[in-house]
Amino acid sequence: MAAALLLFLAIPSFAEAPKPLYRDPVFDGAADASLVYDPAGRQWVMFYTNRRATLPRAEGVEWVHGTRIGRAVSKDGGNSWTYDGTADIRYGSGDDITYWAPNVEFIGGQWHMFLTIVPGVFKDWNASREIVHLISRDLKIWDFVGKVDLGSDRVIDAAVHPLPGGGWRLWYKDERDGSSTHYADSKDLKTWTHGGVAVKTRGEGPQVIEWQGWYWLIMDAWDGLGVYRSKDLTNWEHQPDNLLKQPGTALTDRAKGGHPDVVVSGGRAFLFYFVQQGGEPEAASDPTWQRRSVIQVAELRFQDGWLTADREAPVDVRLLPP
Repeated sequence: MAAALLLFLAIPSFAEAPKPLYRDPVFDGAADASLVYDPAGRQWVMFYTNRRATLPRAEGVEWVHGTRIGRAVSKDGGNSWTYDGTADIRYGSGDDITYWAPNVEFIGGQWHMFLTIVPGVFKDWNASREIVHLISRDLKIWDFVGKVDLGSDRVIDAAVHPLPGGGWRLWYKDERDGSSTHYADSKDLKTWTHGGVAVKTRGEGPQVIEWQGWYWLIMDAWDGLGVYRSKDLTNWEHQPDNLLKQPGTALTDRAKGGHPDVVVSGGRAFLFYFVQQGGEPEAASDPTWQRRSVIQVAELRFQDGWLTADREAPVDVRLLPP
């Protein structure tokens, strides 16, 4: 009886993640999350595009420009998050550089960030964009390494994953090619060779993971999240149904899921996505409310060879140190 009681007490209770999982306290426009574990701080760190949703008198899409990369930290395995300022990115000068869609990886004993840069603040979507490479020792200060030459002046949303035979592959959105997803390979993370089109369907924010015997590419298809599976990271098969296509019913989760990150931990896979706030009651009286966005989480399930995600189901996030 005593042994059974001790075993029962050792099992942690279910802790439901809040909705929203995270809301930026400065501009209320958190999007495009990238999560990593910081062993020095014994915490998880979320980097995200800090869109200026509450910017007064913004013209056009100025509020999506001039953005910094926000930081939030979690001491409980990703179930709750606390704002931790912005990343100190040593690129450009002044306040008019736009930072979008960080992708953070630990490679070769140091932290790497592949970051989208827009050279200014614009009222429309017609400016050039590029991807740059930065490195850090502490996940706070980021030093510029170089620009990623991808042969296009309209590239955004990098995602990096190791290749089975060595080296790395980078996926990104090429707006010059109908917003299709392209890829490039590198042996040293400095020189990149363009490989062609990975996914022709329009979309952005690709993320690549390995789970349940497949590689998965999950992207923002602007109609929920498109899912593709592959055995070789080159030939991709499209899942028939998009994830998070139907808006949720909970407050702050009433829109299609956008630009995801996925963390595989302890055999489970957690989908972190952002949601625009146009479906909330406040939008009826505040026409700018729909600019706001929050980070939500759902658990991925593997069913009949494909992925599912029930945004209505309670989630107990338990990310383990890798």
